[in-house]
Amino acid sequence: MIFVQTLRTILFYLLFIGQTAVIAIALGIVGLVAGRTSFSWAMAQYWCWSNLQLLRIVAGLRTDVQGQENIPAGGCIIASKHQSDWDVFSIFPHTGRPAYIVKKELMRIPFFGWAARSLDCIEVDRRKGAEAIPEMMRQARSALDRGCRLVIFPEGTRKAPLAPPDYKQGLVRMYVELGVPVVPVALNAGLFWGRNSLNIWPGTARARILAPIEPGLAPDVFLERLKSAIEPESTRLILEAVDAGLNRPLDPPLQARLDTLRPSTTH
Repeated sequence: MIFVQTLRTILFYLLFIGQTAVIAIALGIVGLVAGRTSFSWAMAQYWCWSNLQLLRIVAGLRTDVQGQENIPAGGCIIASKHQSDWDVFSIFPHTGRPAYIVKKELMRIPFFGWAARSLDCIEVDRRKGAEAIPEMMRQARSALDRGCRLVIFPEGTRKAPLAPPDYKQGLVRMYVELGVPVVPVALNAGLFWGRNSLNIWPGTARARILAPIEPGLAPDVFLERLKSAIEPESTRLILEAVDAGLNRPLDPPLQARLDTLRPSTTH
């Protein structure tokens, strides 16, 4: 089974990387010449949709996203747990016109970075720490003025399922200064497509878009509200998937985290 799934994963990556390269070159050229266009937006929608189809057909990974009704009309920040590249593809169709917060290194890649700018992406230089926030805020305000919804992964990088949370201050600053609602998103995708996993595992990755957090709270109150929304729901989704049965072996770190939550978990 593992060998077959490895072959399926390799085939997915070949198709995924191949079409991503072609689309990035096309969008990069269009972005340099014409900036933001309806063509670029249509191609971005196709890219996300097609990747979800490739995951389902080739790797056996299905997608379930619920709670779209919790995204308010108008400007907002969508703050999602981040465990996998699946998170980007699955959230995209439900965001209207998103502006993703991405690390500066990605924006420096020829063609890919040009394409990302034409799709309203906002760059942040994580090496600068707090010094990068003013420029990020300027770009974020501009994106909101264009009618975008901001999408951010508040931990800044992909985390393993059930790993201790590590929320950064960038989102808190955005919440305080922009004065728009924040929509939490919980998910369990890391069970199926982990950051360092050699395989994409079959199953159903799930995301839950949760009730928005209203603007105007004190920073510490907001951050606690956000964690209290995302973390327990992500844990619930993970435990539900484990209880239903996973088509993958559990690696020791994940098994240890499960045993900490539920000592009776079957090995």
